[in-house]
Amino acid sequence: MGSHFRSYIWDPVLILSQIVLMQCIYYSFLGLWLAVVDSLVQTNRSLDQIFSYEVLGFATMQGRLSMMAFILNSLTSALGQWFFIRRGKQCLDFTITVHFFHMIGCWIYNTHLPAALSWWLVNVACMALMAVIGEYLCMQTELRAIPVNSGPKSNL
Repeated sequence: MGSHFRSYIWDPVLILSQIVLMQCIYYSFLGLWLAVVDSLVQTNRSLDQIFSYEVLGFATMQGRLSMMAFILNSLTSALGQWFFIRRGKQCLDFTITVHFFHMIGCWIYNTHLPAALSWWLVNVACMALMAVIGEYLCMQTELRAIPVNSGPKSNL
């Protein structure tokens, strides 16, 4: 019989709940970062900032600040992976899943696939940041030394 250390058990309920949790973390913190950015420049808040691909751009100050909010959101989403996913091997999967559902949401909101190059660049950069930082944090936790002698010492 082989070792069962860190054996993976297929648990679809756990995976679906983690997907929903990561989507909630993604949109909650994105809304928070956008609210912080909007308070800095006194702009109106709207769903366009989250789902409209035309808002993200290098030409306007609001577009650059929105891109900054998306990048900051990838950092906080990586922390969410560290707290709730806890497996470095799964960080890329959850990152792609979160951004795939975001792309579907943008597609539904705009009634067509996002066409702006800046939207694609920002989302690819955010995917890379979220996956790499989340995997790094999870790997640091997984590689911690396991205490071997944690019981009380006996005097022989």
